[in-house]
Amino acid sequence: MIHAIALCGPTASGKTALSVKVAKRLGCEIISCDSMQLYRGMDIGTAKVRKDETLGVPHHMIDILEPWEDFSVSDYRERALGCAEEITARGKIPFFVGGTGLYIDSLTRAPLSRVPESDPALLGHYQEIAEREGGKEELHARLTEIDPESAVAIHKNNVRRVIRALILYDMTGRTKSVLDRESRAVPADISVGLVTLLFHRRETLYERVDRRVDEMLRAGLEDEVRTLIASGALQEDSTAAQAIGYKEFSGYLRGECTREEAADAVRLATRHYAKRQLTWFRAEKDAMPLYTDTEDGVPKDADALTEELISLYQTYFANNH
Repeated sequence: MIHAIALCGPTASGKTALSVKVAKRLGCEIISCDSMQLYRGMDIGTAKVRKDETLGVPHHMIDILEPWEDFSVSDYRERALGCAEEITARGKIPFFVGGTGLYIDSLTRAPLSRVPESDPALLGHYQEIAEREGGKEELHARLTEIDPESAVAIHKNNVRRVIRALILYDMTGRTKSVLDRESRAVPADISVGLVTLLFHRRETLYERVDRRVDEMLRAGLEDEVRTLIASGALQEDSTAAQAIGYKEFSGYLRGECTREEAADAVRLATRHYAKRQLTWFRAEKDAMPLYTDTEDGVPKDADALTEELISLYQTYFANNH
């Protein structure tokens, strides 16, 4: 059994700086839990940790893919657990950090090996439907009919995940939500002390989001997107192309909107994403919550927050060793 810790929370909540401080104190190596930091060249828009920010703490699962490559949750689980095993063997503590809730969930449940990965014929059938007018809506409506729980969790524009859920049902006769619950009942290969960063005052988070987006724009997000498109790395039908910031500025560079409209769209999309993340992490029953602000909405001192987080992890280790 691997014993690890994890820090999750919405975008712009301060995970990077906080995790590095904790890692230095506890002797950790960090494993990213961010589905977009996997991609090379996507640095500014994903707020990827810079070398000078790591303070010498090794970081894993960053810059391992090209933007046109696919990467499933099961792919993440396999490679992240491999990293955790190697870190443990070095006498260090694996420290998962990020905001992709599905990645964290994948670590705490065992995979159902009997569930097939896909079926080429079914995949082709659903892709044909997705490509015609109204196809995305048609697929999502079918998912709503057979598996309303998954339909709520998966946006209609996330065609790949919609199709995957439909194929699972067609091949097994059981819905994705049922299969997910079954997988949670299987003992996992790893024990994770999960802390989620939360906010009493949501407006505080939204203010942080707006500052983050402004920083990205000043740092050259537009040029980063332009470079990726010019090199052919950011293909329109790829998962990476749907990332917040890249999707909106790709539209701007195609002449679909003004630069300011693209920037406003990034702010709005990031706020909506942060709201969804907060909802997700608040529902994590086994997580230890850590509020970054007081009940009055006053941000906590960074050093005090670090000590509070370390105390939570020490409690986890005391109860699990």
